[in-house]
Amino acid sequence: MTFSATILTLYPEMFPGPLGLSLSGDALARGIWSLEARNIRDHGIGRHRNVDDTPAGGGVGMVLRCDVMAAALDAAVTPDDLRPKLLMSPRGKPLTQGRVRELAAGPGAVIVCGRFEGVDERVIERRNLEEVSIGDYVLSGGEIAAIVLLDTCVRLLPGVMGKEASGHEESFEGNLLEYPQYTRPREWESRSIPDVLLNGNHAAIEKWRRAEAMRITKERRPDLLDKSS
Repeated sequence: MTFSATILTLYPEMFPGPLGLSLSGDALARGIWSLEARNIRDHGIGRHRNVDDTPAGGGVGMVLRCDVMAAALDAAVTPDDLRPKLLMSPRGKPLTQGRVRELAAGPGAVIVCGRFEGVDERVIERRNLEEVSIGDYVLSGGEIAAIVLLDTCVRLLPGVMGKEASGHEESFEGNLLEYPQYTRPREWESRSIPDVLLNGNHAAIEKWRRAEAMRITKERRPDLLDKSS
């Protein structure tokens, strides 16, 4: 089963962008996943293909129209399409590695990239859009957030990463941040690779890595420790 991503955006030229390079780009070329970027403006209203209007009740900015967004979604999704429909939004549920694993194990995703002040609430409700956030900050639009989400998913697809186990001990796997990594040279600017990593005692190495992961998580993200216990 190929992981299939459909992007609804006002700027389809932003895709594949970084997703066309490195691991994700190689996987795209090999057909491990597919990407389609569809222009929301193709479903705009009138001669000028209008996609937005002023907020009901007043306020600054513009809001993406529900009828335009519904038409774009309905054209992109067939009745038997089982892919989740996601809306990249700063008010969405924070994206986690657990949710990424769920998405990567599925058929793909339909991703709506919001712009302006957001999307009319009615289309979010009627088309069952799952709002997803990549952090507590505001971007100019959902495109960069969609690229982030897809990158996190694609790297987990079978055959994408060089070694199957290469992602098992990364940050957020097991709700811990990753332990420190080292490589050659052994000595650099008066700093050495920890001796435990050089003695070949794999049990001792594993114990050290676990302790370091716990230490770093406690220092930087203590909120994760409750989840790992």
